[in-house]
Amino acid sequence: MTPSRAEKLDKIFGTPLFAVLLAIFCNVLWGCAFPFIKMGYRLFEIDPSNTASIFCFAGARFMLGSLLVLLGSTLLQSRMPTFPKGKVFAECCVLGLWQTTIQYAFYYIAVAMLTGAFGSILNSTQSFLGAIFAHFIYGNADRMTPAKTLGCAVGFVGVLIGTLGNHGGGSGWGVFCMLFATVVFTLSGPWNKSVTKKADSFAVCFLNLFVGGAALFVLGTALGGRLGSVTPLGILVLLYLAFICGAGYLLWALLMKNNPVSRIAIFGFVNPVVNVLLSAVLNGEPLFRWQYLAALVFVCVGIWLVNKAPAKKEEQ
Repeated sequence: MTPSRAEKLDKIFGTPLFAVLLAIFCNVLWGCAFPFIKMGYRLFEIDPSNTASIFCFAGARFMLGSLLVLLGSTLLQSRMPTFPKGKVFAECCVLGLWQTTIQYAFYYIAVAMLTGAFGSILNSTQSFLGAIFAHFIYGNADRMTPAKTLGCAVGFVGVLIGTLGNHGGGSGWGVFCMLFATVVFTLSGPWNKSVTKKADSFAVCFLNLFVGGAALFVLGTALGGRLGSVTPLGILVLLYLAFICGAGYLLWALLMKNNPVSRIAIFGFVNPVVNVLLSAVLNGEPLFRWQYLAALVFVCVGIWLVNKAPAKKEEQ
């Protein structure tokens, strides 16, 4: 029997070398997000305290990203995605409200209140929380090991160093929002992995981004938010952010579906490194503050330790 296009796609994404390269690429994209979002706030003249307009900006990004998923489906599968029905369709929509609306509502508020370096250090806790949560969700298939325990300890020490004397301009609320968004993201991983086994990955990605983004945009508009100055450069930044979420989310979902988490999660250390460097280059943020550099080293080592050994029996 000739394998379908979807089966061929799954086989390609399950190839170890290809999976590793794409995992690095996804983390480079996500590392770009934080500094480009802050740039977008400036270009669209969105005040950091204007939560409603922040939600409009985020919602527009994710809805545009969802359209790129449809384009990706057409290019990779030569067809539009096959949308699920009934309970699976409803589950995809609820996942979108959880993973996109709730997570990014808090994330975007945090971006407005924290520097890129500080925010990325806090956001890196997702790697360590993921290892801890996986122990309880998957049991013996992905249990805590001495290396993972050490990695979590080293990583959290890095986060602690990053917080010494610096709370993103004194914003404790920004710290809370970033940590809460990180917890939501971590809990979304197993759910997303489960849903993509029951429905077309492209359809799951589209519904997640479109439903979640539309909810953010409607909420922001209802609260009186709007996009301020619309310029060609601002539109380009928004489109690039849409590409990051559309391409990054879709590729990561396909990687999660076809690989053990440990094969691709190890490259999460790329994300904060890219974030810190671009925040300095694009937004003029401090690069050589000792807390950031020391925290970055601890966090990267922690992520490597947590993910360096494949899980024994984790399901594909």
